[in-house]
Amino acid sequence: MSENKHTSADAATAASQVLRDGRTSADSKTAAASALSQADTARNKSTGDDAATAASNVLQSDETGDRSKTAAASALSQTENETP
Repeated sequence: MSENKHTSADAATAASQVLRDGRTSADSKTAAASALSQADTARNKSTGDDAATAASNVLQSDETGDRSKTAAASALSQTENETP
């Protein structure tokens, strides 16, 4: 990872809400968990391939809400490899 990126407080809050919401999809929860795990600035973590795929699916879906998309965007922005 070229920069030490981390999840913002707003994105972490959205991710937390997504994880607590029983109506969200598995992809939304995967992306939210990845984003939330990167909220700690002391850790140098990046989004893995499976979580990046889940985040991409969330962002492309017309059926997901704003909180899920916020968490997914945060997770996807923290991938180690550039996504096409």
